[in-house]
This record gives sequence, C-alpha cells and structure tokens, in this order.
Amino acid sequence: MTTASAPGKIILFGEHAVVYGRPAIAAPVTQVHADVEVKDSPQHGIWIDAPDISLQAELTTLPRSHPLSAIIISTLNTLGVASRLSLAIHIHSSIPVASGLGSGAAVSVAIVRALSAHLGHPLADDQVNELAYGTERLYHGTPSGIDNTVITYACPVYFVKGRTIETLLVGAPFTIVIGDTGIPAPTKESVADVRRLWQADLARWEKVFDDVGELARRARQAIEMGDATLLGELMDLNHELLQSLTVSNPDLDRLVHVALITGALGAKLSGGGRGGNMIALVKPDRAEIVANALRTVGAKNTIITTIK
Repeated sequence: MTTASAPGKIILFGEHAVVYGRPAIAAPVTQVHADVEVKDSPQHGIWIDAPDISLQAELTTLPRSHPLSAIIISTLNTLGVASRLSLAIHIHSSIPVASGLGSGAAVSVAIVRALSAHLGHPLADDQVNELAYGTERLYHGTPSGIDNTVITYACPVYFVKGRTIETLLVGAPFTIVIGDTGIPAPTKESVADVRRLWQADLARWEKVFDDVGELARRARQAIEMGDATLLGELMDLNHELLQSLTVSNPDLDRLVHVALITGALGAKLSGGGRGGNMIALVKPDRAEIVANALRTVGAKNTIITTIK
C-alpha cells in the first residue's frame, strides 16, 4: 500500500489577473488536505473509491474526460505503464469541493504521487505539477496554473504564468482566517465571464489587471518584510478591484465587511469568486474573534491558518 497527501491552498493576491500574465501570490493550507491510498487489488482493473463524491467505479467505465480518469491515465502514460493493472485507489479529501481551496488540484497531486510511487517510479515535482495542470484545464477551462503549483510545492509562491516559480521568504509569520460562504465557486464560469469583459473593452480591463499585478508586487515586499499592516491595506484594495471585475457577491462582501469591523487588518475574496471563500488577515489574538463573527453572519466554516 502506498499513500500520499496534498494540502489545500489560498490565493492571497492576484486572482483573475494572473490568467493574463500578472503576478499572483498563493500559500498552502495544511489544515485541509487530500489523501490517496493505492494498493494492489485481487480484482482485475483499476478501481476508484471516492466516497466524498459518491463515486465507486472501474477506470474504464469512466469517460476519459472525467478528472479522476484523466489524471490516472495521464500518469500511467507518463510512466509508460499499461492501464491493464489490478489496483485499488481510495481518495478522501477534507477540502470542500468548489470552495476555492484547490480541492481538484490537491486530489490530482496526491493521485500522481501515490500512483507513481506505488508503481516504483516516483515522479519529480515538476512532472507532478505538469500532470496536475493538465487536469486543472478540465476543471477550469483556462486556469492560470497557480493552484497546482502552490499545492505541488507546498510553500508560499510568487507566480507568473509561463515563468519559473519563485518561493517566498516570509519575514514574519502571519495569521489568516478563511471564511467559507458555503456557495460553490463557479470558477470556470467566472473566469469565462471575466474574459468576456476583457474582450469587450481591452484597454479598461488591462488597466485593472495592471493594478492587481502592482498590488501583488507590493504585497510580496510586505510579506518579505513582515509588514502585516501594509499587507492588510493591499488586501482591501485587491478586493475592490475584484468587485469591479464582477467576481464578488453579497455573501463575500458581507463576510469581508464583518471581518474588518471585528478587527481584521485586511480582507478580500480568495479564488474565482461568486462563492467559495474569503480571507482575513488578523493579529493572532484576534483570530478566534473574527472567525466567530464570520460564523455568526453566515460563514458555513472557518479555518485559521498561519503562513510562514
């Protein structure tokens, strides 16, 4: 039996603009994770058991476009291994689906690592990342690649699409409260809607993307200097720009507002928007207070995580 895990993730700065070549910053969330177990099976075939999504099936009965089928087949192809194997793959994830925490990418990364290790050919991180990105395209259409990257390398990253990733040196640990609206985040649709806005008025939205990118560059400096006050101010500005891109919604805005009035240094939506999660930067001694306030006004779940 071989097991592997992969963490969740949050985007701190730069969502949506990152698709258009601007920088973004993301960090792993180890409090939630995807776990995959691979073992030999007495039954012929590759049997997938994913109780979180009520799926139990043999690989060949799934469409090749199914994300789980796609990542398994692409991993076997990379390894040069025929799919006529007798394996059982058990998948469990504590990452809420469609929440902006990278559930799909985490499952893909964990599958690649567990499956390749079980077959005696563990893959390098860059190969894992490439395979997970291929499956992200099934989930999200035109993803930036940031989800699979931060989850593969499991450290805070400064990411520009098409460039070598840069890991961040965190000047001082900072605490984030994640608030889940409980509304599935339609990332594929919101990315497509932003693209339509951009195509209809290139000059206007290129300027917005430039502004988002500049905030990410300033945020990198704040993170490396350990300047939480500046970081919070930049988060507030980033949320306003995401509102202008029409990817916020009343639920996210309400949680952001409540976080700020209960002591957060800054707050914004995180991920594709229109549902999913928001994040609030807080002093450690305010984390539980802000988390409780978010739950009081409708957050379905909260997570307190430290970026370091």
